[in-house]
Amino acid sequence: MSIRTERVAKLVQREIADMLNKDFGQQQQPLITVTDARVTADLSIAYVYVSVYGDTKEQREATFKHLEDQVPQLRSELATRIRHQLRQVPELKLFLDESQQRVQRMENLFDRIREERKRRGADESGEELS
Repeated sequence: MSIRTERVAKLVQREIADMLNKDFGQQQQPLITVTDARVTADLSIAYVYVSVYGDTKEQREATFKHLEDQVPQLRSELATRIRHQLRQVPELKLFLDESQQRVQRMENLFDRIREERKRRGADESGEELS
């Protein structure tokens, strides 16, 4: 990516995160975080990655679907915010970023492995004493 596309991507990420936090935040129940944004070389399309923190996968997917339905309003609001910095506002394409959920699953697995090792270590030391 060029410096220009990186700057535009960061601008889009920051503005959309701010909009979701302030303007659209009351409509969303779970917490939504904009984790990354990429822009095509011609600045026509912005790929925005969002993470939804919810209790269940169904709740996260429903929230993301609702957010996808709001893309025209988000793009319109983005246009008013960055109209002096870009000639054309990029088309927004949202993607659900589930890396946090994967990290949490891995952490849970590692915790279970640690507990299993501790239990086995305690069992082995207990058997030696008998």
